[in-house]
Amino acid sequence: MRGRAHPLPRGEVLGVLDVSGSASEMHQHALALVKLAGEQIEHRLIHADAQGRRLLRFHAKAPMLGTAREAVLLLEDDRIVGANPIALRALGLRWGAVLDHSMDALFDRGWRSLDGRGGLLTTHAGNGFAAAWQHAPTATAAPVRPAGGSARAPAAFSTDDTIEPLLARAVRVLDAGSSVLLQGETGSGKDVFAGLLHQRSSRARGPFVALNCAALPETLVEAELFGYAEGAFTGAQRKGQVGRVREADGGVLFLDEIGDMPLLLQSRLLRVLQERSVTPLGGGRAVPVDFALVCATHRDLAAMVEAGSFRADLFYRLQDYTVALPALRERRDIPALVERLFVQAGGQAMGLKLSPEAVAELAARPWPGNLRQLASTLRTLVALADPGTVIGVAQLPPLPGRPVAAAAVATGLPAMGPAQPLPPAAGAAAVPAEGPADLRSLTAEAIDRALQAQQGRVAAAARALGVHRSTVYRHIAQKAQKAQEAQEAGQPPAEGR
Repeated sequence: MRGRAHPLPRGEVLGVLDVSGSASEMHQHALALVKLAGEQIEHRLIHADAQGRRLLRFHAKAPMLGTAREAVLLLEDDRIVGANPIALRALGLRWGAVLDHSMDALFDRGWRSLDGRGGLLTTHAGNGFAAAWQHAPTATAAPVRPAGGSARAPAAFSTDDTIEPLLARAVRVLDAGSSVLLQGETGSGKDVFAGLLHQRSSRARGPFVALNCAALPETLVEAELFGYAEGAFTGAQRKGQVGRVREADGGVLFLDEIGDMPLLLQSRLLRVLQERSVTPLGGGRAVPVDFALVCATHRDLAAMVEAGSFRADLFYRLQDYTVALPALRERRDIPALVERLFVQAGGQAMGLKLSPEAVAELAARPWPGNLRQLASTLRTLVALADPGTVIGVAQLPPLPGRPVAAAAVATGLPAMGPAQPLPPAAGAAAVPAEGPADLRSLTAEAIDRALQAQQGRVAAAARALGVHRSTVYRHIAQKAQKAQEAQEAGQPPAEGR
């Protein structure tokens, strides 16, 4: 490829990252490192190869815009000429269904009203994304850093009289130089609140850099957060990496799931907060940094301090100001929120309406998964409804724990329900109808049946079970280890364990 420009990102293979090791061992950290490096390379390439074309960034979570996890499309006029794999996964499409198609073929016409500040991008299937335009850099431009401002929050997460006072006080605290700790149940919108906090703060023109401390293996969190020098470890980028702390200079650093940060890194983070400088992994000089810190967790940090799994000094430093986000069931604007989320899910674009009874029923439900669960339910309703219809109570999914058949009998209409369990594969041992069985055994047998049904395809088995591939790989590794131990002990290996 020497002497010519890189091709547009259209699915061609430009190179291969190889990390080899013993086939008898699982190298989860190495796999995660390769995937992370691949995403970083793809992200840099699509920006460098844009050559002045319009670049559209989008993601289901607004704080992820400007990071290597964002979806990216390249456009010439309104024709899509390039994309990254993350964009294809977000849209659920293959290359041929995206490349050389017009934006109008994939998205509602509202995409034309997007500007650099961001807005809502909705597909014809009703899926909504936070999105923003970015003028692509020229070939000689410096590497792209995270976006200068967070995208405008989706309308569905507009604040009400419950959230607005919390947000206003948090902005004042953040602008005063103190850190903000967000606490709330899973799915209560902590990441969206953090994005709004950045947008309204005095640092809105600076970058919003987010890192989920639970999303990366422990061995990668340190390098991702603090950066590393050239040659710091095997597989490191040749010129090193600045790290998220330095990327957030002048803006806001958002550490999601701070309760999952390893103890060793907690001490390093505390030192950065005290000294306002960061030293990359592998040595080098300390670099001054200026950022505001927002953290979030669904864990009880005070209890973790008591148990010794979270540093007390860091806990006291983080809780300059704590915002307890209400669960969805505690909010007073649920009916209006249902309507806004329904619009964001594409209901209005398809000519759909929710009956007043359906809105009241949705508003009265407990929603243990909070906003995330409600938004997912509405997207499913929109996907299953015929255009131009009115969705009533009969079309709503049954409450968790209520049998699907009972819901169907009660309404006289087909009812949505949870995925049915996989039928036993031929030759697979059936789960006993009666008798004691612990959860671990049932899980192992379910994974075995799924693998048999999918002819050993791990990704397909994981999709059928609704779990991550790593769960299936972990089961395979544990089963192989137990079989080896049984063989060494001279015993037959246990089935399904």
